[in-house]
Amino acid sequence: MLLIGDDVELCNMMTEYFAQIGHRLECSHNGRDGLALALQSPADLVLLDVMLPLINGFSVLQQLRRRKEMPVIMLTARVHREDRIGGLNKGADDYITKPFDPDELLARIHAVLRRTRALDRGIHSVKTFESIQIDSKAREVHIGEKLIDLTALEFDILEMLARSAGRVVSREEITETLFERAATPFDRALDVHVSHLRAKLEGGRNLIRTIRGAGYIFTAPAEQEP
Repeated sequence: MLLIGDDVELCNMMTEYFAQIGHRLECSHNGRDGLALALQSPADLVLLDVMLPLINGFSVLQQLRRRKEMPVIMLTARVHREDRIGGLNKGADDYITKPFDPDELLARIHAVLRRTRALDRGIHSVKTFESIQIDSKAREVHIGEKLIDLTALEFDILEMLARSAGRVVSREEITETLFERAATPFDRALDVHVSHLRAKLEGGRNLIRTIRGAGYIFTAPAEQEP
């Protein structure tokens, strides 16, 4: 894993903590060097602080998303709702505020890695819904011949809804399955990701409908396997 943050004491503490549980953590202390390291590193996941010298964390995230697909958890002392939504809007897979419990951070890391490593589970890897093809093994979505650029979490949400096509999937079920934490009335993270997903899918607002007070429903029926 890679931690990009200017708090040297935190980096040292987290490096020691992860070493004790068998994980290697690299650190970079400014946005420019951190971005370069993230692009070159085989790290499974990036922990990215918002307040960084040279290039701030949001800019690092945007540049990283344009050039490489890897999970990112934002770390920040900012507690405002707008800051959390800003990080999610720019493609973060999760967002945790400082100070944080290292065990909670580890649980969030494991949840994100499980999502991104979830490949074929012995079912047909490609499902077709009208003009949309969802390839679970390659983790790709096509509309016709067009490849749709989704984040890891957007893909997981789409796949979960598509597996339950025609059935309402509650916000609680999605949040507990994908985020591995209980949903709260004020947590808008899921809404942000669904909004992005709809924007990227042609006709997405009709394809993924919000059922007020209940959850979401994927409306397109799956084509029958030959």
